[in-house]
Amino acid sequence: MSTLVLGSIGIDDIETPFDKAEGILGGSASYAAVAGSFFGPSRMVSIVGEDFSDDQRRLFTSRGIDLNGLKTAPGKTFRWGGRYAMNFDDRETLFTDLNVLAKFDPELPASYQDSRFVLLGNTDPAVQLKVLEQLDGPEVVVVDTMNFWLESQRDLVDEVLARANVVVVNEEEARMISGHHSILRSALEMLDMGLDAVIIKQGAYGALLRTAGEWFFTSAYPLLEVRDPTGAGDSFAGALTGYLARERELTDQNLRRAVVHGSVAASFSVEGFGLESLLNLTEQQMKDRYAEFLRFSRVEFDID
Repeated sequence: MSTLVLGSIGIDDIETPFDKAEGILGGSASYAAVAGSFFGPSRMVSIVGEDFSDDQRRLFTSRGIDLNGLKTAPGKTFRWGGRYAMNFDDRETLFTDLNVLAKFDPELPASYQDSRFVLLGNTDPAVQLKVLEQLDGPEVVVVDTMNFWLESQRDLVDEVLARANVVVVNEEEARMISGHHSILRSALEMLDMGLDAVIIKQGAYGALLRTAGEWFFTSAYPLLEVRDPTGAGDSFAGALTGYLARERELTDQNLRRAVVHGSVAASFSVEGFGLESLLNLTEQQMKDRYAEFLRFSRVEFDID
C-alpha cells in the first residue's frame, strides 16, 4: 500500500568536524520517502524550484517514488546550511533560504486523495492541515513537527495532532507539547490528547513508544562512525510509516516493529552525507541489519 509523504525538498550544505558536503539533496520529504520506499511505494507531496534537475528527480523515481504531487514553481529550491559540533547533537544553522517553499500551497492530484497511510513530515502545520483536508478519510496519520512550529503556531499544531493517530517527536518537543519535564509523563499526556501512539526519539540512545496498552523502549543501532545525522529523524519516520502501510494494521506489535525498522533506517542514513547511504542501500541490507538489531537487543533468561 502506498504511503503519502508530505515535507520539504532542499539542497543542503553540511559541515561536520570531520568533513563537509555542498549542494546535496536533502529535506524531510526526501529522507522520509526514500526510507519508506523499502517497504512499498511512496507518494511525494512537496515543492521545488526550476533549478531542480531531471537527474535529481530520477533519484526518487529510481526508488519507485510517485512524483505527481511534486510541484515545480518559478524560483529556486529551498536551501539550508548547517554545521555540527563534535558531539553531533549540537547544530548551528548557517543559512536558511526558503525560496519556493515559502509559498507552498499543496494541491493533491486525484490519484493521491485515497491515500490510507499518511506521513505529515516536519513542515508548516497550516500546510499539514491543507493536505489532510484533501484526503478521503485516511486510516493512519503519522505527524512530525519541531520546536519552531510549537513556539510560533501551537494552535495549528494542536489541530493537526487532533486528527492524527501517531506523533513522532524528540524529547524537547515532547516536553513542549505536554508541559512536563518527565519524558514518560509527556508520553502519557500526549496519549490523552486522543492519539493511538506516541513515539519519542532519543537520538543516539534510541526511542520509546507508548500506546494505550503498553510501553516499548529500544536502543539505537550501535555505529562505529557517524558522518551526517541531518536526515536521521525523517528517515526514522519514513521507514516507520512505510512499514505500517505494508502491514496495514495499527497494532502494538506492528508499532514495535515499525520503531525498530525506523531505527535501522536512521542508522543507515547517518553513515553517509545526505541521501548517499539510503540511495545505495539494498533491501537485503535493511533486512540483515534489522535481524542483527533484534539479536543485539534480545535478552533470554528465566525469572525465578
